[in-house]
Amino acid sequence: MKSLPPAIFLMGPTASGKTGVAVELAQRLPVELISVDSALVFRDMDIGTAKPDAATLAKAPHHLIDIIDPTEAYSAAAFRHDALRLMQDITARGKIPLLVGGTMLYFKALREGLSDLPPSEPEVRAALDAEIAEHGIEWLHGELARVDAETATRLKSTDTQRIQRAMEIYRISGKTMTSLIGQQHSADLPYSLTSIALIPSDRAKLHARIATRFKTMLEQGLVDELRRLRKKYPLHPDMTAMRCVGYRQAWQFIGGEIDEAQLLETGIVATRQLAKRQLTWLRAMPDNIELDCLAPDLLQKVLDILP
Repeated sequence: MKSLPPAIFLMGPTASGKTGVAVELAQRLPVELISVDSALVFRDMDIGTAKPDAATLAKAPHHLIDIIDPTEAYSAAAFRHDALRLMQDITARGKIPLLVGGTMLYFKALREGLSDLPPSEPEVRAALDAEIAEHGIEWLHGELARVDAETATRLKSTDTQRIQRAMEIYRISGKTMTSLIGQQHSADLPYSLTSIALIPSDRAKLHARIATRFKTMLEQGLVDELRRLRKKYPLHPDMTAMRCVGYRQAWQFIGGEIDEAQLLETGIVATRQLAKRQLTWLRAMPDNIELDCLAPDLLQKVLDILP
């Protein structure tokens, strides 16, 4: 039987140095980079997403960066479709797909497949947006509990994105998310996969990196970037793009809900919480090769384990 083509996953929490390693690998190996990041898909959201700058992208181009406007939505299913197509194209060019990022749900969807959830419908999403604006997300959570108690129990009453998606699925299909997920079909990834997880040996040092990075984002003009985005696009705070860590806190600052000191504090705390969730996902994934993202010779350690 013909052997499967190679592919590489390079995963890690925020501030673990994934992009730097991936860019260096692109200089040494016949790889093409695919971004696995639910925030980097948005155009004009550069500072708060820590998007690679133009010089870095010229040196090591990334697929799936800057592909939609902040007013649009991008799902795990859309990512899986796009990534599989890109991986096939990269392999056909005689290169190796290197998928790098921190959106673990996307990695899971690519590796394991997805349940047959209906795609988003703009009209239904717009109607739900209006209901959230009028009644609040807690009200919609109550509506979800009436039709899909299992999903509602699993979700926090303030989890706007997932509550809205669960209600959207029900209104489009007439079926609950619980029932559709129960019908999930596995789909093996047709690649010989090397899966690398960058895990910090010292969580406090990762937290220090996170604090430094968020301070730098503010110094680089995160708040002004959000002001420009609000002038360019018809945004509201419940949109997927505006729920990204950093932008959510900057929106509260612009609206006078928090002051500058609170912006810094809440931004750092939210980023640390994101990193914690990412690490929880990573530790639950099978067959990862774990490397210390704080190791001074990290790049060499990655090179040593690649085929």
